[in-house]
Amino acid sequence: MGLSNADLRKPLRAVKSYALALLYVAIALGTALFLASQNFQGVEFPVFLVAISITVWYEGTGPAILALVLSSLAFNYYFTEPLHTFYVTRSDLPYYAMFILFASLLTWFSAVRRRVERDLRQSRDELEKEVAVRTQQANLLNLTHDTIFVRDVSDIITYWNRGAQEMYGWTPEQAIGRCSHSLLQTVFPASLDDISAQLAQTGRWEGELRHVKADGTGVVVSSRWSLQRDEKGHPVATMETNNDITERKRREEEVRNLNQELGHRSSELEAANKELEAFAYSVSHDLRAPLRHMVGYAELLSKNASSVLNDKGHRYMAMILEAAKRMGNLIDDLLAFSRIGRAEAQKTIVNLDQLVKEAVSEVRQETSGRSIEWKIENLPQCYGDRSMLRLVLVNLVSNAVKFTRERTRAEIEIGCAAGSKREVEVFVRDNGAGFDMKYVGKLFGVFQRLHHADAFEGTGIGLATVQRVIHRHGGKVRAEGQVDQGATFYFSVPAA
Repeated sequence: MGLSNADLRKPLRAVKSYALALLYVAIALGTALFLASQNFQGVEFPVFLVAISITVWYEGTGPAILALVLSSLAFNYYFTEPLHTFYVTRSDLPYYAMFILFASLLTWFSAVRRRVERDLRQSRDELEKEVAVRTQQANLLNLTHDTIFVRDVSDIITYWNRGAQEMYGWTPEQAIGRCSHSLLQTVFPASLDDISAQLAQTGRWEGELRHVKADGTGVVVSSRWSLQRDEKGHPVATMETNNDITERKRREEEVRNLNQELGHRSSELEAANKELEAFAYSVSHDLRAPLRHMVGYAELLSKNASSVLNDKGHRYMAMILEAAKRMGNLIDDLLAFSRIGRAEAQKTIVNLDQLVKEAVSEVRQETSGRSIEWKIENLPQCYGDRSMLRLVLVNLVSNAVKFTRERTRAEIEIGCAAGSKREVEVFVRDNGAGFDMKYVGKLFGVFQRLHHADAFEGTGIGLATVQRVIHRHGGKVRAEGQVDQGATFYFSVPAA
């Protein structure tokens, strides 16, 4: 495996340092010899110390030791008696010891200084990296439209991003250095001490705050606080991120007010419906007595005075009795309609097959002498009030029988439409008189009729009763038809 350029440069730098150490000592020796030839006494010692100091300072400890050894040898050879020898007397030892000690102190001082410089360079590099990272993070935070600012433990703003400036209106120069709560006139949802305690305990806090912008307008924000700690766990800063929810809060308040108003109106409507039902029941009940008197006396008059009445009189009496009969049917239907709204539903699992058989059997008397083709499918079970659902089927089957009266061969089909697993949708289809779909909205109203009473009898309450029953079961009623092409009525109820 080959050596890299960096690996090759390290020994070259070491050789260069030792060579420079040798050069510094040679220069010092030449300088000392020159000064000695000029009769300067005692300068050789400081000159060699300077050479050692320069070597220590710039080349490091190893070259400095070499410089110390060479300087000692040169000093001993050229400037210590006897000259030009390496002989050292006892009296020279303190002098050499002082020289070595001083040089060692210089070496130690240089080593400390180089270590400090290395640490400072490392700290500076780390600081530059940290500054670069923080600058990049700040730039990224400025790219977001979220409102972000940082405050210290005294709530003084130390960072203010572009999103904060856009929402609140203050520039970073205006905001940094000011207390955030005072600047924004913060209204807290709870005590600030309680919020600070939660932040210190969990490191986070979320809630809604009210602030005031630079232009004086208020704003509601969804605020999130994150606590930053140092290496010892002490709090040092809090980052606050805010999102403007003023419009959302306004809409929520509008919805809340509308719900209150709707609840109030619903209560009023419920009370009005109860009063109307009570009124209808009372009127219908009170009408029975005078109607019975009318029918009774009309029948007595027709029986006792039949000999004195001509044909026109007999016709008048028949019309009176017929109208009284229709009035009685209308009162009965009104009473049944009002009872449905007041009766308590007794919901159980209902066998629709059996219920259809009962409904068809009940209207059989209306089909005597007619040709009707019945198509009845197998129906599933459902969940509801049996008596109410029986009334629905009786009304729909009776309508089908009535409106197919003009058909030579009537066809009535009862089945189940495709629906969801949660509900059952039943239909009753006929080939009778049908109706115009533009009037379909009137079908289920009280007293609403789409055919003349002379053509098809009825009170106009049957379909309204059907709709009320199905609505009480949480279902829906709908109808489809064409004039002279028949009609289909659908109703849905919960599945069993």
